[in-house]
Amino acid sequence: MEQLVILSKLEQEYLLHAIEAAIPLRDARQFRLWTQGPLQALLPHQVMVCLQFGEHDELRHIECAHSMVLDAGVHNRLANRDDGLALRLARHCGGEAEPALAPFLGELRELGMENLLIRGTERLPGGATFFVLFGLPHRPRPRHAYFLELLLPYLHMGLQRVGGSQARTRAAALARPVSAREAEILHWVREGKSNEEIGLILGISGLTVKNHLQRLYRLLGVSNRAHAIARGMALQLFDRPTQMLARAA
Repeated sequence: MEQLVILSKLEQEYLLHAIEAAIPLRDARQFRLWTQGPLQALLPHQVMVCLQFGEHDELRHIECAHSMVLDAGVHNRLANRDDGLALRLARHCGGEAEPALAPFLGELRELGMENLLIRGTERLPGGATFFVLFGLPHRPRPRHAYFLELLLPYLHMGLQRVGGSQARTRAAALARPVSAREAEILHWVREGKSNEEIGLILGISGLTVKNHLQRLYRLLGVSNRAHAIARGMALQLFDRPTQMLARAA
C-alpha cells in the first residue's frame, strides 16, 4: 500500500511556486535558473542531470545543472554523453519509480552522491525524458519522490523546449537548410540501406544518392554515414515528415 503524503503549508507554497515558474520556461538559461531556484527550494540537491531521448531511444540532449563548484572529472562521470552515470542509470532504470540501484552503489558512494532521486517518463510521442537528482542532503523519503513525481510533467516540457530550441539554433547555423531529398536519403541511411538500395527505393541511381550524400556531409560538417546520422539526430532532422517516393521493399 502506498504511503499517504500530506504536504505542509510551506511545501504547498513551494510546489505551487515551482509549477508557476516552470510554465514560461523556453530556453536553457531559464531552465537552469528554475532548477537552481524553485526546484532547489522544494528538492535540495547538488547536481541534476536531465536527458532527452528520441523515439528510437537515442540520446538527443543532456543538461547538467549544479548548485556547487563541480570538478570537471566529476561532471564528466555524471553527465558524459557516451557512458556517464546518468545515462547508464536511465538505460538501466527507465521510468521506474523505485529502481534497483545495487549495481551503481559503489560508484555512487565513491562520488559522494549516494542520496539521489530518479524519475523518467514512459515512452511518449517525440521521445522520453529522464532526470537524476544527485547529492540530496539526506536519504530521500517518500514525500521527496512524490514531489518529483508531481513536477515530472513540468520538467519534461521544459527539457523538450530546451532541446528543441537548441536543435533549431544549430540547424539555423547551417549554410543552407537540408533539402527534402537530402533528409529523405538520410532517413534511409539511418535504416541501414546502401546507396544502391536507397536508389531503388527512390527511383534514382546509386551514384546520384552518393552525390547527394557528399553534399550533405559537407553541409553537416561530417565525414561518414555514422557521423551524419548522429548529426541528424542532434538537429532533429528525423522528426521532419518525409514524402517517400517509393515503398521500401
